[in-house]
Amino acid sequence: MPPAASEDVQQKYNADSSDFIDRSACVTTMNSRFRDRHDAGRRLAAELRDYAHRANVIVLALPRGGVPVGYEVATALDAPLEVFVVRKLGLPWHEELAMGAIASGGVRVLDHDLIRIAGVSDADIARVTAAEKAELARRERYYRGDRPFPDQRGKIAILTDDGLATGSTMRAAVAALRQEGPLKIVVAVPVAAPETCDAFDVADDVVCAATPEPFQAVGLWYDDFSQTTDDEVHDLLERANRSSHATT
Repeated sequence: MPPAASEDVQQKYNADSSDFIDRSACVTTMNSRFRDRHDAGRRLAAELRDYAHRANVIVLALPRGGVPVGYEVATALDAPLEVFVVRKLGLPWHEELAMGAIASGGVRVLDHDLIRIAGVSDADIARVTAAEKAELARRERYYRGDRPFPDQRGKIAILTDDGLATGSTMRAAVAALRQEGPLKIVVAVPVAAPETCDAFDVADDVVCAATPEPFQAVGLWYDDFSQTTDDEVHDLLERANRSSHATT
């Protein structure tokens, strides 16, 4: 990639991106540490009580760390839990810089401006997409089994993760979920960098239960931030699914 293109790409990466007109306020009510992701989810759920016991609410958790959080939120709100798998499509020569994303439900979104500025070929896009589709399919098979991704039309979808640092993955998740046609998208996390929460303007509602300063990293606000495994994700989804069927 030529130097001029690289500079243009960096400017694109640094620019505020918002295709949506709503700007959400962040809720900051606590700054103490969490014992683990389950504790964080229970405390986050208290900030989401307005969404409790509503038939059109669904909790969509980003794997893997967002699933224990989402499980506790879904339990407290009496809402179904599903996993929303998002795979960023990184530039071939800079994988951390996303030129798009694919997600549960067969959605693909592309940043056409970045692709044009960076000079990414159709062949490169196809190759990166194919690789990420394979990983997304593997995770979905294991996490969800034969269950199809639920229809999001008319739903209030609460997207959960264990925290927001830069927010890039959550932004990709919101962009992908928009394609599914939900009534409203709520981003909900236990902890976030204050500037990320303040600037997160692509969702219809944003709830950051804690925005401590200095922030430094998500994991610093957990006593136990050990990696959530694929097996844990699978087990929590199965438990939530059994609970949902038992109450219907």
